Amino acid sequence: MSKRDYYEVLGVAKTANEKELKSAFRKKAMECHPDRHPDDPEAEARFKELNEAYGILSDGDKRAAYDRMGHRAFEQGGMGGGGFQDFGDIFSQIFGGAGGGFADMFGGGGRQQRGQRGSDLRYEMEISLEEAYAGKELEIDVPISESCERCDGMGAEPGASIDTCSTCGGAGRVRTQQGFFTMERACPTCGGQGEYVSDPCRSCDGSGQTRVDTKLDVNIPAGVEDGTRIRLSGQGDAAPKRGGTGQRGDLYIFVSVRPHDLFERDGAHLYCRAPVPMTIAALGGEVEIPTIDGGRSKIKIPEGSQSGKRMRLRGKGMSVLRSANRGDMYVELTVETPSKLNARQKELLQEFAREGGDEISPASKNFFDKAKNFWDNLVD
Repeated sequence: MSKRDYYEVLGVAKTANEKELKSAFRKKAMECHPDRHPDDPEAEARFKELNEAYGILSDGDKRAAYDRMGHRAFEQGGMGGGGFQDFGDIFSQIFGGAGGGFADMFGGGGRQQRGQRGSDLRYEMEISLEEAYAGKELEIDVPISESCERCDGMGAEPGASIDTCSTCGGAGRVRTQQGFFTMERACPTCGGQGEYVSDPCRSCDGSGQTRVDTKLDVNIPAGVEDGTRIRLSGQGDAAPKRGGTGQRGDLYIFVSVRPHDLFERDGAHLYCRAPVPMTIAALGGEVEIPTIDGGRSKIKIPEGSQSGKRMRLRGKGMSVLRSANRGDMYVELTVETPSKLNARQKELLQEFAREGGDEISPASKNFFDKAKNFWDNLVD
């Protein structure tokens, strides 16, 4: 049975950021935990699937590989596999009471989340094949979370107090007994923060952060390929001031290259199909071919060239990433049959056919000779 799409498993869009992934994961994990569905034999499988999806998408490198190649990226040990490695470990982390990595997801904040860095951001960019060849410097607008100016990132109105939560004692989590197990969850009073704000900031609704449209300079290197991920370190969301490390997240730019009208790309090489008039293909000659750098190259067409003949132009392909080298361009000839002939042109072609006979078209003669033998054998 084929695996479901990881984004579908978590119920998020492909553009979801780190916070959205974590929030969706917490919600789904609470809903589908096997202990809540003791009579459902499929509950454990769904729970494993959920953890595997989050394990991949919460890791920047694994997520990039999954976006490019899907589940194939993790076959035969690729990228080190994905998700949590053992269901029993996950189970003990949630209910063991020690507050492991998985339990932190449910804790949602407080002391377990102290030291959080800012969230990573994702930005989709589309460029032309010419821009991928030459490289490009451009300015982009990205909405980035910054500390709220009104409350200086603390989430409280100026002058308002921030007190330790009396319900959880500042831990950010409370424990409840469920059968033989102890479950930890976010404190309902402080929302997992471990602190209580009596008068939340009116500008940021107590979050301590606001979205700011920020202009960033981006350098797209020459030779970039479709699906390439570019990381801008420290250009993501700011870390929360309450319980944050001060370390900003990163910005990941995912580059897609638009299809081209003339060229098809395969790594560093380019492929181009060029129609050639029948007369030039028969008699030989020269044709001019455009190149990706905006130039022109003349290629010699040998006498008697057929459709499908491939010509190679060395060094006329794509730039190679972080190198001065270039790939090659391959031109595939397509012999064009004349159309919309006038009476005189038809007369000349008929005369040409009578004069030439079968000798000028050996491939056709060979094919129909074989066809005749085939039909003759059927009669016998």
